[in-house]
Amino acid sequence: MYVASVALRVLTWNLFHGRSVPPAGRDLFGEFAKALADWEWDAALLQEVPPWWPAALGARLGAEDRLVLTSRNALLPARRAIAVRWPDLIKSNGGGANAILVRGDTIVEHRSRRLCIWPERRWVHAVRLHDAGVWVANTHCGGPIRDARRAAETALRWAGTAPVVLGGDFNIREPALGGFTYAGGHGVDGFYVSGLAVSSGAEILDRGRLSDHAPVELTLAVAPAS
Repeated sequence: MYVASVALRVLTWNLFHGRSVPPAGRDLFGEFAKALADWEWDAALLQEVPPWWPAALGARLGAEDRLVLTSRNALLPARRAIAVRWPDLIKSNGGGANAILVRGDTIVEHRSRRLCIWPERRWVHAVRLHDAGVWVANTHCGGPIRDARRAAETALRWAGTAPVVLGGDFNIREPALGGFTYAGGHGVDGFYVSGLAVSSGAEILDRGRLSDHAPVELTLAVAPAS
């Protein structure tokens, strides 16, 4: 019996630790939340996120959230106090996280793996979606191709026979990743898929002056999970 596929819209965006270009000199949580609220997506893969933002974004956007802390998170309450008041002074030293937000589906599993420690802690993490039956993985890699390959190998292992999309900031342009097909992106930000078809190519979204990275969205065709 023919079963129609459904669309899964995935967004990746490096939030630049909640800052803008040029610097705004103030906390920009409201502006970032509004931008994410205005765009249509089912899963948002975010990097360089202030660690106190994912839960607040989830509550504001009606989304489930999962995070993994990255670098510079010792004495986080003190870092947060400075970052909220003077984000452009403390910059990345305000603390960091990668986050996955999901709207319209249920997260049934969340996994994470540290890719490296030096010179910064880099991670890949992923969620399994109940209705779509798809794994959605998010990463912020360092410069070496090793990090991207570890992220890809890990995502494939977690997914098993299920479809998986891996997105994020790879810090290198379009690395070749075994088991995955490059599905589009912008600069160092992009998507790789396994077991999924691309319905609509990568689209660069207008974020105004927010962040130093452009958000990228991709639409995938997913066969409904049994």
